[in-house]
Amino acid sequence: MPAVKSAKLKPKNKSGNGESSTSEIDQMKSVRFDGKLIVIALLLFLSGTAALIYQLLWIRLLSIVVGVEVYSITIAVGSFFAGLAAGSAVLGRVADRWRRPFLLYALLEGGVAVFGVTTTVALAHTAGLFTVVQEHAGMLAWLCPFLLVGSPAFLMGGTLPVALRAMGLESSQVAEAGGWFYAANTIGGIAGAILSTFVFLPWLGVRGTGLAAALLNLAAAGIAVVIDRRTVPLSGEVPIVRPEKSSTPFVKQRTAFVLYAITGGIALGYEVVWSQSMAQFLSTRVFAFSIVLATYLAGLAIGSLLYARFAHRVQDPWGLFGLLICAIGFIALFEISLLGFWQLDIQIHAGTLAYRVTGSELIRMCVHFLVAALGIVFVPTILLGAAFPAALRMTAGAERVGQRVGAVLAWNTAGGIVGTLLTGFVLIPALGLVRTLAVLAIGAASVGTLAVLLGAQVSTKMQWSVCLLGLAIVAGGVLAQPDRLAKLLLTTRGGGQLVFYEEGRGATVAVAEQRSGDNEFRRLFIQGISNSGDAMPSLRYMRLQAMLPLMLHRGEPKSALVIGFGTGITAGAILHYPHLQRRVCVELLPAVVKAGSLFPENYKADSDPRLQIRIRDGRQELLRSSERYDLITLEPPPPSEKGIANLYSTDFYQLASRRLEPDGLFAQWLPLATQNEEDTRALVRSFLNVFPYATIWTTELHEMLLIGSHTPIEIDATQITDRFLQEGVSTSLQSVGVSTPAALMATWVTGREGLERYAANVKPVTDDNPSIEYAPWVRPREITRTLPHLLALRTDPPLLHADESLRYAIRGERDTLLDFYTAGIAAYDGDRQAWGEAIQRVQAKDPDNAYYRWIIGRN
Repeated sequence: MPAVKSAKLKPKNKSGNGESSTSEIDQMKSVRFDGKLIVIALLLFLSGTAALIYQLLWIRLLSIVVGVEVYSITIAVGSFFAGLAAGSAVLGRVADRWRRPFLLYALLEGGVAVFGVTTTVALAHTAGLFTVVQEHAGMLAWLCPFLLVGSPAFLMGGTLPVALRAMGLESSQVAEAGGWFYAANTIGGIAGAILSTFVFLPWLGVRGTGLAAALLNLAAAGIAVVIDRRTVPLSGEVPIVRPEKSSTPFVKQRTAFVLYAITGGIALGYEVVWSQSMAQFLSTRVFAFSIVLATYLAGLAIGSLLYARFAHRVQDPWGLFGLLICAIGFIALFEISLLGFWQLDIQIHAGTLAYRVTGSELIRMCVHFLVAALGIVFVPTILLGAAFPAALRMTAGAERVGQRVGAVLAWNTAGGIVGTLLTGFVLIPALGLVRTLAVLAIGAASVGTLAVLLGAQVSTKMQWSVCLLGLAIVAGGVLAQPDRLAKLLLTTRGGGQLVFYEEGRGATVAVAEQRSGDNEFRRLFIQGISNSGDAMPSLRYMRLQAMLPLMLHRGEPKSALVIGFGTGITAGAILHYPHLQRRVCVELLPAVVKAGSLFPENYKADSDPRLQIRIRDGRQELLRSSERYDLITLEPPPPSEKGIANLYSTDFYQLASRRLEPDGLFAQWLPLATQNEEDTRALVRSFLNVFPYATIWTTELHEMLLIGSHTPIEIDATQITDRFLQEGVSTSLQSVGVSTPAALMATWVTGREGLERYAANVKPVTDDNPSIEYAPWVRPREITRTLPHLLALRTDPPLLHADESLRYAIRGERDTLLDFYTAGIAAYDGDRQAWGEAIQRVQAKDPDNAYYRWIIGRN
């Protein structure tokens, strides 16, 4: 039996246009809140939770399989949405022919559980296969991730149409029930976004989280089987609800589908723009992404619930749809126009209040992110959420419920895929973020206007409302300041003068000239987050990132690979090592290389023909190329940032080690201030689990350098001295405070024995256990705990061919360096007396050191 009884609809209204008249709408009854509706909502909640968990898992795994280059990951994720669209369309039709829809629902959830776990496990082992097939068969390689991700997504796409079919609704009730169920499914997505980031992935890892999602699917399947057994009569069949005669002309139904498809494209376009434009108000940690995603989904759920609550009162579905879409464009455009420092000010105050109440740094930052998300994405997504049931209402009278709901979802999802591609790869690179948002808003105004024009009963008041909103959007688009976000970047990131800014595919890249005390420097920003610069501390550790392992190498190194161009300083350093014959640098973003000309200390690495620059994901470079190197050195973003753990994992180190020559060295940047000490220990453990010979060196107060190999690492004093004196080497190091071979060797901390004591039994970071990405927020002044513990491991360097005078010089350099670090820690602790005493010793011992002078002058 249907969940509710409703009055029969007359075939036509007085005008004969095939739409329900006002009197007919007044007779419509709301969907009754009985046990059946609540249980189906629970099923969709569980389904939505599992689906979001899978989506986040598979995006992570796909980044390993196909790389994080924006084209690759977009195509890969597109396969997920293509599966959803196909499943909605096909399974919606199938649902109308099944006499036992709850059994069909159980089969779908069971299938998702099986395919979901299979896909999760398979993707973890598909990267090598994908690379080999792509090398020999080109685009055919994409069939593998497409089928792996698309198959379970196909089944997911059928759950909502089948659930609505199981209600046995009359045509007039579909929009309201669709609103309730869409909201339940979306609220499940919110739970999935939060649980995966804050609970499952930190505690269970990737495969364990996939199993947890599968259990949710199986729970939903079990509930559906129980309902099916209780609702099936003795004959074993549930009567099929006969379709009503369509009250909306076929052409008009198709028009509604097309309008909602365009709406889906605009909505996903907004999401792409928001993800880049919000970066300067957020963080690159995964928590920020999850909070914004949950806020986005919350808006959708609330909008859908609001429409469902008042659906029986809606007399003008086309006009209301048009007004919703126009309002979305208006609000999205003018929210960006109103962004300013006040937004950050509110975030800071809200986060501070949360910290005072809870004492948790993570909660403080999550509140910070939530305020940003509420201010930018929440209100527009409420209207987007209401648009789904409104679109269902516009297609009133489609032949069957399952087919109708499936078609609406399929058209919207297909439009979303096109909108994502068009926005990310065409509009943003050509127009920038603000103008792209204006184009999307004008597109929304056009959709809204068409809906109003095509509706049969649109009131004059509604027409004027849409018209005025449309005019306001066009005016706002014309007057929009394209450099709005560029100006905000400097406001929220320390001021200065912007000398480079490019809003490109996948990321915004900027370079700013800034000042610290008497020192001027340039800083590189990616997605609004600082990614180093040419200030002396950065310059020092990046030079050593290349030069130190090159001078340690047992033979004469002939080839070097730098993963990550950044400011180009590390890549430029290998240009100054004279005997290299092959120099390669891999960088993900073309705009980063383009900005390289603004950092003169990189020795024009961006244009030097001796350096091959390959625009590619670093991990994919190692997978696709069989080239081997005497040195692989990398300085990726901090390991706690979203998606970066893939370049700090045991699995990555195993891959990289296979690309080393027999005596090759692997050098990994180890930041100390970007994660808690227990996570630093996990990073060291990951390194030790791959390289039997491992050493650690201090390259700057805030950074260290791990150097590993499969053969013994010898510190040959004669060799290092000879290489130090080579043309280009000594000048590049002396300019960063490493003035002698003794000063270079004084940066030694310890070897494998000391590192083993430090890492102890901590679990390593792996592809399956990317724990550092989900670790608690870094504690204030964490470096004051991590650095002393690492320095306490120090031993005398195991020198070969060193006389006593050199050993004495090394001890002196190391004592000065330790005094300088003591001063740094005292500065963090606010102990001005200890700082002053340590700095006086440093100045007395090495007054001309460029590195020390830069820091002392700043203070």
